[in-house]
This record gives sequence, C-alpha cells and structure tokens, in this order.
Amino acid sequence: MIMRKTLYLKFILGYFIFGFFGFVVVATFVSNMTLEHLKREKADALYEEATLVAMTYASDLYNSETSLDTVKHQLDALDIYLSSTIWIINPSGRMILDSSSPVNVENEIVIENFDPTVSSGSYYTVGNFFGSFDEQMLSVFSPITSNFKVRGYVVIHTPMSAIQASCNSLLNISYIMLVILFLLSLIILIFFTEIVYLPLRKITEATEQYASGNMHYEFQVDSEDEIGYLAATLSYMASEIARSEDDQKKFVANVSHDFRSPLTSIKGYLEAMLDGTIPPEMHEKYLNIVLNETERLTKLTNSLLTLNNINTKGMLLDRTDFELNRIIRDTAASFEGTCRQKSIAIELLLTGDFIYVNADMGKIQQVFYNLLDNAIKFSHQDSVIRIETNEKSNKVYISVKDSGIGIPKDDLKLIWNRFYKSDASRGKDKKGTGLGLSITREIIHAHGEHINVISTEGVGSEFIFSLPVSDIDDDI
Repeated sequence: MIMRKTLYLKFILGYFIFGFFGFVVVATFVSNMTLEHLKREKADALYEEATLVAMTYASDLYNSETSLDTVKHQLDALDIYLSSTIWIINPSGRMILDSSSPVNVENEIVIENFDPTVSSGSYYTVGNFFGSFDEQMLSVFSPITSNFKVRGYVVIHTPMSAIQASCNSLLNISYIMLVILFLLSLIILIFFTEIVYLPLRKITEATEQYASGNMHYEFQVDSEDEIGYLAATLSYMASEIARSEDDQKKFVANVSHDFRSPLTSIKGYLEAMLDGTIPPEMHEKYLNIVLNETERLTKLTNSLLTLNNINTKGMLLDRTDFELNRIIRDTAASFEGTCRQKSIAIELLLTGDFIYVNADMGKIQQVFYNLLDNAIKFSHQDSVIRIETNEKSNKVYISVKDSGIGIPKDDLKLIWNRFYKSDASRGKDKKGTGLGLSITREIIHAHGEHINVISTEGVGSEFIFSLPVSDIDDDI
C-alpha cells in the first residue's frame, strides 16, 4: 500500500514541480528575454526616427537652411507622436534644442561629461544619460554629419518604465497562458489516474491476494493496452496456478484412494489368515487376491514414476526406424489369453506387409498396450476389436476401435486427465489406475504427433493417432 501511495504522490509532486519551474522560467528567463526584445525593438524604431531627423531638420539647421523655431515646431510634433523627448546637441554636449522645453538661447544648457561613445559601438544606451534624468531612460544616438564631419547628435529619450510596462503586459499574458496550460495539464493527471494508477492498484491488490494464497481472487481491467495485457496475463497465471493446485489436490486424493484400497484389502486378508478367520485351505485363494493387489500397486507405482519423469525431465525418446506391423501383431498376441476368456477377437487391417516408422519403439508398444488394454476392458463378450493402419502424406494413421460401452459425451474431454475414471469405468473395472490414457497422450505428443478419440455411449470408441513414416520405407 505504501508503494502505491508513494508512486501517486511522486507523480503529483512532479506535476507541481513542473508548475513551479514553469513560473520561475517565465519570471526570469522569459521576463529578461521579453524586456530585451522590447528594448531592442523600441531602440530600432527610435533610431530610424533619429536618423531621419538628423538627415532633414537637424542637417538643415546646421546648414542654416531653416530656423530654430521651425525645427523646434517639428520636434514638438514628433515628441507627441513618439511619446519621447528629442534633443539636438553639439559634440561638446551643449544643448541646441529640447522638445520638452521652449527655446531659450540666453540660458545655455550643457550636458556635463557628455561622451557620444558611451554606447560602446551601439546606437543606444540605458541609464540617466549623464545625470540628466531621475529615472532610467533608453537613449538613441544618431550623428548629424556635414562634409564628412559630425556636427552634432540627435538624441531621442524614452522612459524605460514605459517599456517595462509593455513587458509586464506581455508577461501577464504569459502567466495567464501558463496557468491555463497548468490547468489543462490536469487532464494528464486525470488520464494517468484512470488509465495507469487505478489499473495498477487493481493489479497490485490482486498480486497481494495471490501472494497470500488466494488464487481464486478475480479482478478485471478494461483496457486493451499493455496494462490490460498485463492484468489479463496475471489473471490467467493465477487461474492456471489455481487449476494446478486443484489438480494437485485431486492428484493426491486419487493417489491416496488408489493406494489405500489395495493396501486395505492386503492388510485385511493377511490379518484374517493370521488370526484364523480364513482357514488354511482357503489361503491359496486369498493369497492370489493379495498378489493381484500387489500387481495393481506395482502398475500404479510404475505409471506414477513414468509421469514424474515426463514432468521433471521431459519425455526422453530413443527414436529408431522399426517395422510397425510387427509391433502391432506382437502387442495383440500378448492379449491372447485375456481375449480368449472374454471371447473377444482382434482384427488387424494393416497397410502392406511392412511399414517402417521413426519413433521410440518401446514407448509406442506401451501406447498399443494401453489402448488395447482399455479396448478389451470395456468391450462386451463376443465382440471384435479392430486395429487399422493407413498411410497418407508421409504419416501412418493408426486406429484402435472397439464396440464396447463407449464414453459419455461429457467425459470425452476429461479422459486424458490423470486418475480420471468415468462412472461407467469405475463400475466396470476396479483395477484401472486412470493414468493409461494420460501417459499415452504424453508419449504421442512427445513424438510431435496427435491422438484423438471418437466415441458414442453404448456403441464403442475409436482412438486414432499418427506416426511419421521412416525414410527406410521409401527405399524398400
């Protein structure tokens, strides 16, 4: 829970840090850049005006082509238009005309320490212009030349406060835009909350439930992106683990049941023989029963060991090229005694005299044994079991078909499960372990092939599987 809160708080903290630094950037870098831009823009505009005045009115004044009053009148009009003070001064600093003051030739005004190079190569300077003003001014120079000599200067002054006011207006717009952007970015926070944080919280809660052992905990994330895929994968993993645990419990229960029944019988018969409940003349009969039960335990143990080796090491195959028809005939012959007792015939419909396959011969014999054992076990008296082979597209398809009790439709998908026995098989045969078909399928799948079943209850069952044809068969 702490981790989830910390993640969300970090995202919110990052959101506010973004807003804070946004205001810092606007208040410093953007403010300075805007002020510098406005100052340069204003200086350019005033320099054009100053240059125009220097080339016209001021030049005419120095060339005695116009009167001082006429020039003063023009500068006053330009002063109002530009909202700036316009001076014409000599290189020595003596004031010739001031648009903000009337013409006064008697009282001479001199700018002390006037130095036209104060702008350091530029055409404008910022300051109080040698102590002439009480506030910061933007002052633009333009020389008045005649006969390639500087006769004077046109200087235009405008208050920096006006430029700063324009800068503040633009900054206010920037601040408003930043606030709007900050509020709009809440959409990202909401999007993160709905699309990322809440699904992650569901996933985290689910993992906590799974970690505590509750594999049946259900949750849902309605999303088609990576988070939705993660949630679906996690849910699938949990369901598979839950199914595995359920299978394990069933496995233990089935093993316990299948071991307990013969052990109980063995113990009961032996105790009965020891305490005299079963007379000595009956011992042979019941010892045979005990022997059958031990054989059943041996078969069950061997099947369990086979399955355990498959699960831990995988199916290890010793593939060779062998003649399939001979294996079928030998396996069928091994059931001759059982078939005679039940009056069951095994009919072989084999393709050709010889057909070679590439497989593990011992394990394929086990497959035939399991399938024939089941077919005989669940066939009626005086019935026929048919084994048929067909070759097609470099594969041999083998069919083992009986006309026995069949498999109920609801049980068809379950017969491959370990220890599974249908109700009909439990009543028909108490000796089965419920592992034969599971082992059979594992063997066929290990060969990269498939096995299927077709069955109708009360009619019979047919198991069909395939094996690859050997290259030897092509050479014969």
